[in-house]
Amino acid sequence: MTRTDVIIVGAGPAGLMLAAELRLAGVRPLVLERKPQRRDIPKAGGLGGQILELLRYRGLLERFEAACTGPVPPPRFPFGGVHLDFTQLADPPLHALPLPQQQLEQLLDDRAGELDVEIRRGHEVTGISQDDTAVTVDVLGPDGPYQVVARYVVGCDGARSRVRDWAAIPFPGITYPEVNRLAQVTLPAEVTVLGNGGLDVPGFGTISAGFTRTDHGLFGIGSSPGSRAVSLYTIEDESTEYDDDVPMTVPELQDSIHRVLGARLPVAEATRLSRFTFKAHQAERYRDGRILLAGDAAHLFPATGVALNAGMLDAVNLAWKLAADLHGRAPAGLLDTYHGERHLAGARTMLHTRAQVALRRGHDAAAEALREVFTELLADEQPLRRMGALVAGTDLRYPMPGAEPHPLAGTFAPDLTLHTDQGVTSVAELLHAARPVLLDLAGRPELRQVARQWRDRVDIRTAKTDERPADALLIRPDGHVAWAAGLDESADSATPALREALSAWFGTPSTEETT
Repeated sequence: MTRTDVIIVGAGPAGLMLAAELRLAGVRPLVLERKPQRRDIPKAGGLGGQILELLRYRGLLERFEAACTGPVPPPRFPFGGVHLDFTQLADPPLHALPLPQQQLEQLLDDRAGELDVEIRRGHEVTGISQDDTAVTVDVLGPDGPYQVVARYVVGCDGARSRVRDWAAIPFPGITYPEVNRLAQVTLPAEVTVLGNGGLDVPGFGTISAGFTRTDHGLFGIGSSPGSRAVSLYTIEDESTEYDDDVPMTVPELQDSIHRVLGARLPVAEATRLSRFTFKAHQAERYRDGRILLAGDAAHLFPATGVALNAGMLDAVNLAWKLAADLHGRAPAGLLDTYHGERHLAGARTMLHTRAQVALRRGHDAAAEALREVFTELLADEQPLRRMGALVAGTDLRYPMPGAEPHPLAGTFAPDLTLHTDQGVTSVAELLHAARPVLLDLAGRPELRQVARQWRDRVDIRTAKTDERPADALLIRPDGHVAWAAGLDESADSATPALREALSAWFGTPSTEETT
């Protein structure tokens, strides 16, 4: 029997992100993964949304961009059978990187290795029990069974989470009777890629760019001008249960296209083939005592392109709170805010993905009218930006304590350009170390004086910025603003409010206030 602080079950993106964030916070987790090697079956084909900004705030985004498998596509994203087209906006609210999940997991694995995270692959968790002080985990490894005792266990073990089952956490929801197939392929010379993005297929004729809806399902094409590489997408209603460990084949894709369109589409080469079903499930609670859930173990959404964003952001939100508890610095109720905040985030993601189901699955004239009206609304910039922020998760504002919190409180901190005595920096650079920051933007020594009582766990920075949004910002390790002082707010209200916020998020002060 061995002991550790935190066991992470599952070495997927959420589990690896959580492990890295815990190491930044001074905790040494143990990651247990039942598969002996990383999966080579394609799953997600890209990474997008708020997590890209978070990676930039950790100083990692350039590394992820360098690993992209192709040029960043134009900012045009599917949404329930229509598109969110940001190509005419200079600053799109939603971004994505063409980064297949295998490469993403390799990057996160490399990062975990740099931070000296222990990952045991081929070690399957076979049972979990907990009491008031610890969790005991039964493991079957290559050399036989053993036990590990930890103070906490986090289930990042996917849609069929056994950790969630052992904790008896309900996972209500629905599985839609449809199968989605997504492929990135190169087409042979006999298929003509038209200038408008459509295809001319011998023996069949023209297939329009974008989505084509038939009585048998939905077919989609995505292409870049001058390239024979295209993305193909089908949706069919099926009751077949597919094993996630059995990869999709080119003939399976072609058969699906034939059933939906009635066309036989030649394919020269496939660089990605993936199959998935759509589920809408959310765990009733993300915490049960000393067992927590993150990623697909906590939520499944009925749309593409959102699961990685949500799961990795779960991990970032949880890590610093879990570390504070393990270090004995967490104020009462801090760990419970993980469920409160991320369950809210999951519900917001569930809202728009279920809306996509309604847009996508309707086949009658009323459904066509709904899609047409929705497309017209998206022609206007304001609703287009609002929908982009909703999908990206950038519109999220966590509820904050206090009677009238500043409008920035609970939101992701803006990346201000900061001018200091040491030179120019930014909010993003201040958060590379994943530590809380009190950022004084207006020369408020009385606020810095209050924060000095927490200086062992909160960095205090002074800077100037153009058009400051507040006099001071208290920024959590996950990039969200815990508190902000209004412009020229009096010390009589700002100093007690700051002290209250510091206590609420970072615990009892460790030093006496000094002059």
